[in-house]
Amino acid sequence: MNKLILNYVTENYEEILNDWIESTKEGADDRVLRVISDNVFLATSREYLDMIISNIKGVKEEYSNRLIDFAEKIIRLGWPLHFVTEGLSSFGRIVFEGMQEKGIVTPENQLEIIYEFDSWMRPLNNELVNTYSRTWERTVSLQKIALQELSAPLIPVFEGITVMPLVGTIDTERAKQIMENLLNGVVKHRSEVVLIDITGVPVVDTMVAHHIIQAAEAVRLVGAKCMLCGIRPEIAQTIVNLGIDLNKFTTKNTLKKGIEAALEMTSRKLVKMEGAN
Repeated sequence: MNKLILNYVTENYEEILNDWIESTKEGADDRVLRVISDNVFLATSREYLDMIISNIKGVKEEYSNRLIDFAEKIIRLGWPLHFVTEGLSSFGRIVFEGMQEKGIVTPENQLEIIYEFDSWMRPLNNELVNTYSRTWERTVSLQKIALQELSAPLIPVFEGITVMPLVGTIDTERAKQIMENLLNGVVKHRSEVVLIDITGVPVVDTMVAHHIIQAAEAVRLVGAKCMLCGIRPEIAQTIVNLGIDLNKFTTKNTLKKGIEAALEMTSRKLVKMEGAN
């Protein structure tokens, strides 16, 4: 890095930071600014600038560590990639124009300094993009795993009775997760009756019904009974129109009725206590 650039950045740090924050805020997406406070924005911007300066100084190990930490932080804050790359371009422009105003950049050395800027900013931009992308992919993968674990929970509600509440769209991948959780949960909780609650499933088509039937059959094969709850009128009509046979297991229109039926199937029932409202 050209020493003129390094010296200018070091000596005019606060001025560059203020100009950079003002410029960045003007071009920032409103969604970015709404989700973070001014203090967080200022602290993150200062961290970004410090990271860039550590790269200018050639402190590679310090810069690499800062870059990874910074990428993880801005992804958590919801900063898009273009916000980061445009921030780097803005930084270069502010520094170059500032050096021009102070007479550091002259007609004689202008081409040399432009070349220095380009040879420094291009690999830095590529490294920023690559690190951000890798961190984003890793974060998304971890979130996907966490969502899969939560997407089809099997919840024990009484001894021998478990409930699997399903919410959202059921695709092939999620259907496999449902099947796996059902079979493992039935054995783990020693379930006699399993209630699959589809109240939160917006659409039941042929594929969804097929997956549910497969799940019910799998539960039956491991020695438990399966009940389908949350059959809304529109879903019942869709099932009839599709010609889907759900006669192999019990259906109820609400989870409450399903639990009551499950208690009866296990020789129990809900009893209202005297004096209870």
